[in-house]
Amino acid sequence: MKSYKNFDLTNYNSYRIVASCKEVFFPNTEEEVIDCFVNNENLILLGSGHNIILSKEFYENKFIVFNGNFNNIIVSNDIIEAESGAWMGDLSQIALDNSLTGLEMFYDIPSSLGGAVVMNAGASGQEIKDFLIKVKYLDLADGVVKVMHKDEMSFEYRNSFFQKNTNKIVLKAWLKLEKFDKEKIAFKMESLKANRWGKQPKAFPNGGSVFKRPEGYFVGAIIDELNLKGYTVGGAKISNKHGGFIINYENATGSDILNIIYHVKNLVYEKLGVSLEVEQRII
Repeated sequence: MKSYKNFDLTNYNSYRIVASCKEVFFPNTEEEVIDCFVNNENLILLGSGHNIILSKEFYENKFIVFNGNFNNIIVSNDIIEAESGAWMGDLSQIALDNSLTGLEMFYDIPSSLGGAVVMNAGASGQEIKDFLIKVKYLDLADGVVKVMHKDEMSFEYRNSFFQKNTNKIVLKAWLKLEKFDKEKIAFKMESLKANRWGKQPKAFPNGGSVFKRPEGYFVGAIIDELNLKGYTVGGAKISNKHGGFIINYENATGSDILNIIYHVKNLVYEKLGVSLEVEQRII
């Protein structure tokens, strides 16, 4: 297992916020992950670094990172078994290679498997729960590794048992897919990617959709209605391309991004009576 002192986290968060931490661990095995959590208090877990906002320039906390590590993947017939650091884009490619359908939507959605399970990630009318069988996790309450099946995980829109219980650490997940025509799977993957690139601000660092979709509304439409596209604080800006995204266009800090979020939440509630919920995890 690799570990580093005074580690630069800039390339480990998709907003590319300049931040660092006292120490970081990069475990490669389940045993190393468990050892990290058992022997270090208040560890902060980073997966792919998407869907998060680093609010500080320096963290006294130690970090544990699943990014390019703890990512083994096994395919057996129509079942994919993978460690939580596995990249969802890699999983969708492996599914394609094995003529398995179901993960096409994740081809261009940046996320680790663990993060996708925790937030019940999804798009195009599908969510990770639709393919999940079970999860192996470390329960920090008693230090025991346990298994939970899908019907026990209280999945909701962008929410799950693991989102509500942050002392349960996802280690591995099993996904059940279906055999399908490889060319049709590939076509769907490329179509979804092209559609996202046409709408989303891929040219600038960002963390994906900032807010959960409120019932009866679309966040992008709300931002348009309130003329908030282009609203800027410091080096952060609401994207002119898609109002649901905040971009780092010029050395933004976590505070810049959070100040935009607070402004949007307050204005939307004042003008429309709608309480926006932040989808991204603020650290």
